[in-house]
Amino acid sequence: MVAYIVQRLLLMVLTLFGVSVAIFVLLRIVPGNIADILFDSAGLIDPADKAKIISDLGLDRSIPVQYAQWINGLFHGDLGYSYVSEKPVLDEILPRIPITARLAGLALFFSVMFGVPLGVISAVRQNTWLDYGLRVISLSGLSLPAFWLGLLILMAFVRWFGTIPIYDRVPESFLQELALFAIPAAAVGFRSSALIMRLTRSSMLEVLRQDYVRTARSKGMSEGSVTFDHALRNALLPVITTIGIETAILFGGLIVTETVFNIPGVARFLVEAIRWRDYPMVQNLVMFIAIVVVTVNLLVDLTYMLVDPRIRYSE
Repeated sequence: MVAYIVQRLLLMVLTLFGVSVAIFVLLRIVPGNIADILFDSAGLIDPADKAKIISDLGLDRSIPVQYAQWINGLFHGDLGYSYVSEKPVLDEILPRIPITARLAGLALFFSVMFGVPLGVISAVRQNTWLDYGLRVISLSGLSLPAFWLGLLILMAFVRWFGTIPIYDRVPESFLQELALFAIPAAAVGFRSSALIMRLTRSSMLEVLRQDYVRTARSKGMSEGSVTFDHALRNALLPVITTIGIETAILFGGLIVTETVFNIPGVARFLVEAIRWRDYPMVQNLVMFIAIVVVTVNLLVDLTYMLVDPRIRYSE
């Protein structure tokens, strides 16, 4: 157990190192930089002024030197300064992380609370009208793009309630915050819940055909005990994997949802930073998302051992 965790942690470090190198190099091989953008937008053509800006930003140094300075800053909690706002990157990122975390967490909550139970019901009621109805709903969730569903929700609210459910103020209470995030979270969580529901259904159907499930029924166990204590527990492994993947996707893939609903989160801010070639901002935002992804993957692997005691990892 301990050896496995240590191996996973070392793999996390190696993965993050590879991601950091890829982020840093790819940003700098893209044509144009922040100095080009600033001069083009302002209409300036003085090469001396441009060279001074490049020198002040450290862009005239070699890529290995710039990378070493960035990594050294990360270890010391210094993420640098934004090229656009000229504020510390940490001050720009920190207020946005809780917003995206709440939105992603609420969307994941909706996905799991609806996806898993409905998937179990669909499997238990296989080939009934209820199963067919749930399968149609799940296919709809997988087919509707999040941005289109979000726009439909906005138009429906304008048509029926005369208001737009966007993030237009800082919430003053938990209930107000829940009201602001519920609609966009439901919109983005609809697809995830559909995916989780279909995977839960297929996994449950496979387990329900196993011999030990028939044996449990033959011993007179209740249908609820057979379904939840025996079948669902053994069907959860692929579902947990999907939930972990969806968690990572939700945290880093809310760009469209945050834009449609005017939510000042991390994903929307990342797009703006990429557009401005704001290297310090993009580097640290992508690294933060990478850390979230690899951490979620580690938690998923550790959860396997809690759900299924048959899993053992060699020391």
